[in-house]
Amino acid sequence: MAIYRWTTTSPDETMQFAERLGEQLESGDVCTLEGDLGAGKTTFTKGLGKGLGVKRTINSPTFTIIKEYQGRVPFYHMDVYRLEDSEEDLGFDEYFEGEGVCVVEWARFIESFLPEERLAIHIAYESDVERTITLETNSEHFDAICKELTS
Repeated sequence: MAIYRWTTTSPDETMQFAERLGEQLESGDVCTLEGDLGAGKTTFTKGLGKGLGVKRTINSPTFTIIKEYQGRVPFYHMDVYRLEDSEEDLGFDEYFEGEGVCVVEWARFIESFLPEERLAIHIAYESDVERTITLETNSEHFDAICKELTS
C-alpha cells in the first residue's frame, strides 16, 4: 500500500485536483471519502464527477443515501453517514461490482460491505482554505493513477 499527499489552498483547487483524478478512474473503481464536516467532501465529489464527464449538478445525497449520475461511465455518489450502527445492505454489491465508478462518503460506516480493492481518500481541514488530501492505494491500478497525478 502506498500513501500520497497533496495540499490545496482553495475549494477550486480541491475541485480541480479531484477532476484530474476523475479523468483517470475507470468502470468498477471504488473510492472511499472521509473527512470532517466541512472538509470539502462534496466539493471533491463534484470535481470527480466533472472528471467523469457528469453534466448534472452534483450535491450531497444525505437524505437519499445514493445518487446516480451519467458521464462517460455511470457515477454513483453515496453518503452513508445515516447508516452508522446499521447493518442495512442497500444492494451495495450491485454498485461496487457494476460498470460505474463509486464514491462513498463516510465509508467506515459500511466497512463490511466495501470491496477490498479501493482508493481511500481522506480530506483534512487545515485552515479556512487549506486542505490536505491523502490517497491510500492498495492495488497497482490505483497506485498507477496516483503516480499519474504527481507527473
